[in-house]
Amino acid sequence: MKSNLEKKKNLLFVVLSGIVITNALLGEMIGSKIFSLEKTLAVAPAQISLFGDWILNFDLSAGVMMWPVVFLTTDIINEYFGKEGVRKISLLAVSMIIYMFFMLWIVAKLIPADFWLGLHAPLDINLAFEKIFLQSMGIIVGSVLAFLLGQLIDVVVFQKLRKITGNKKIWLRATGSTLVSQLIDSFVVLFVAFYLLGQPKWTLEQLFSVGTINYSYKFLTAIAATPLIYLA
Repeated sequence: MKSNLEKKKNLLFVVLSGIVITNALLGEMIGSKIFSLEKTLAVAPAQISLFGDWILNFDLSAGVMMWPVVFLTTDIINEYFGKEGVRKISLLAVSMIIYMFFMLWIVAKLIPADFWLGLHAPLDINLAFEKIFLQSMGIIVGSVLAFLLGQLIDVVVFQKLRKITGNKKIWLRATGSTLVSQLIDSFVVLFVAFYLLGQPKWTLEQLFSVGTINYSYKFLTAIAATPLIYLA
């Protein structure tokens, strides 16, 4: 029979896995909304000029609200269950993301009921549903690749730092691994979705500009979330 310690360990893994998968799915679903961080915080636009003539503000995908939670929870899983635990949950999360998009695509193809369309007239609610829940194939592919690559890099960096720090300085390996993995994640998704597969394609200047803004937000969020690691 399993000991109480083993039962608690299994329960912890299930709870942490649920947090990762839930936030990963939410991040994908709400990622099509772009919000203004400055307007939300009631501050002046940043108006940052990067890599040419691109003037950028902190206009971010709503998905950035979820991903810090994913990578923070991944670090906790890495601390207690090692890279094998992270590998399992990462593959499961990617599988669920692909399944979610597949089911949303099927649902979007269902013929809408006339009364449902009439309830929301003059808004084309069926078109709105498709626009909100279905993203371009480029974004889907880029997002999945970026998530999987980011998770794997997070594990490697975390374990490397753990060999250096031992059981001390969890903040260093958790925050450090997140900063490195998020750097890769921020640019991979844009490169695949908008440079390789984009219609129309982004320029490299736009890619690096937007990627830098996105990573700046994730960098600050990772630093701010450091105390949560100790709370967890």
